[in-house]
Amino acid sequence: MAHNDRKTRKLRGSRTCGYGNAQKHRGAGSRGGRGMAGGKTHKWMHISKNYPGYFGKKGFNRPKAVIRVVNTVNIGYIDENLDRLIRDGKIQTKGTKYLIDLREMNYDKLLGSGRVTHPLVITIGEYSSLAIKKVEDAGGEIIKPEEDIAKPEEEIIKPEK
Repeated sequence: MAHNDRKTRKLRGSRTCGYGNAQKHRGAGSRGGRGMAGGKTHKWMHISKNYPGYFGKKGFNRPKAVIRVVNTVNIGYIDENLDRLIRDGKIQTKGTKYLIDLREMNYDKLLGSGRVTHPLVITIGEYSSLAIKKVEDAGGEIIKPEEDIAKPEEEIIKPEK
């Protein structure tokens, strides 16, 4: 088609360019605004049906200084991987018992999921009640390190008057 035969060229100067009333072919006004404009007013039904939860805030984010990430390990994982952990030098043996310091392995808490088939002597600051029961049933023990035990405050000596 030749350039001069195109519709836009032929209808130049006719005000409406073949679209009838001038209101019917204005920019974004003919489609109710650009993008999500009008989402809270005249496009509300579309938003509430297709995008539930689009408006408003939900919940909050805790400050990073407040969040404490607890690195946990299950007792079953330790028992299953004893050979590998001994090979890596993370566990020492003393007679028939296995000496494990979980703090050196960057664990904060010991949980009680899994089976214990070896006598384990574990040093850890926090542990669950099920973990201590399983370890003691297998002939081992859990040792809480001395720096984790709260020391009573020294008595303050007041001068006599």
